Amino acid sequence: MTHSPAGKGTPLLPLPGRRRRRRAWLDAGGTRLRLRALAVMGHGSARIARAAGASEQAVQKLARGDARTVSPQLADAIAALYDAWWDKRPPERTRAERAAASAARRRAAAGNWCAGAGLDDDQLDVPGYQPGSGWLPASGTDVAADIHLPAREGQAGIA
Repeated sequence: MTHSPAGKGTPLLPLPGRRRRRRAWLDAGGTRLRLRALAVMGHGSARIARAAGASEQAVQKLARGDARTVSPQLADAIAALYDAWWDKRPPERTRAERAAASAARRRAAAGNWCAGAGLDDDQLDVPGYQPGSGWLPASGTDVAADIHLPAREGQAGIA
């Protein structure tokens, strides 16, 4: 419920004492496929979690397929990372970064996860969508920049 305190032409404000309606939680399928495609490139769950402002456990649970729904905020954060990184390798400047990238690639290969190039972007968020192909090696076009989205408050963003 909203009202305009000064009449026409002013922004609508929530009525005092009422909370703004939150967007409903979403099917986690598209978010899961995006996370898996990032793993094919070598982006590990810790790197993704830091950039998305989420917990590493939430990212891992989504990638494994253990979460059926995701908050709109976390889905949007993962989609933004995917848009920036889907065809980019993670930095491998240090021994730890190289090990994390290698582990992510091994997990993606073992899980037969599809790279971003094999996903249909128009179908990604349709519940039940399955890519037509599985894992194939991907080298990417460049190295991904470090991204840090604003931290989210509250819940892990999964259910």
